[in-house]
Amino acid sequence: MPLVIDACVAQHQGDRREQQDRAAILPHPRGGGVTLAVVADGMGGHTGGVIAAQQVIHTARNNLEGFSVRTESARTLLESCINEAHMLIKASRFINEKDPHSTVVMLLLQPGKVSWAYCGDSRLYHFRGDSLVFRTIDHSYVGQLVVQGRITPEQALVHPNRNILLTSLGGVEAPRIEYGEAEDLQPGDSFLLCSDGLWAYFSEQELAWAINGSATAREASELLIGRARLLGNGDGDNISMAILKLVEAPAPEQKAGSVPAGLLSSRTAK
Repeated sequence: MPLVIDACVAQHQGDRREQQDRAAILPHPRGGGVTLAVVADGMGGHTGGVIAAQQVIHTARNNLEGFSVRTESARTLLESCINEAHMLIKASRFINEKDPHSTVVMLLLQPGKVSWAYCGDSRLYHFRGDSLVFRTIDHSYVGQLVVQGRITPEQALVHPNRNILLTSLGGVEAPRIEYGEAEDLQPGDSFLLCSDGLWAYFSEQELAWAINGSATAREASELLIGRARLLGNGDGDNISMAILKLVEAPAPEQKAGSVPAGLLSSRTAK
């Protein structure tokens, strides 16, 4: 059935001196129902994180412009975006005398399917209504402890080493990249990409309720930021997110001889 996207990018500086996250929802310049959502959490001291996160968005935009749905795979696009951004961030060290790094999570939406890739601890959640379908596993020290069953997710949130990442863009070693995709998209599916400044305050169920219970993606983002700011209690991190909700397209008033709507179109709010 025809689907449309209700999408929103939202950010808040939190209680930090500057906003080092970057987030974007980028429609393909030639349309076709292709959209790339990106969240990058920059690290590296004053301005260093900004340089890294901006490079992630810039590289994603440039690679999407040259992406051919007919001849290239989603994984090829996502892999090239992340690896090129990694190399450019490393090169910027010599120009800016900084030590920039960034996490990244990307979601490529095409007619009938989504594909994703990530590096670090910025997350992707896939909800179907109030239920979690999938969540990325953090490339962090505590994330691995949770996977191994040595600590609980709740213990990870307060662990003294919770900020240690095992991989990122801009490091000495090549970034560790995880991929995935889903094809059985339905009305009521939603996707949340976010930095740890958001997910650290919510359980998976709370995020599902906020997104599914809100009429629009914009309203969900406002609710989540408001709640995260309250829970941050004056010490909140940068908050960045992209929300994409799939909803059934309204039936068009079709005239005789007209062509039905395409499989997937989008409407994006910022």
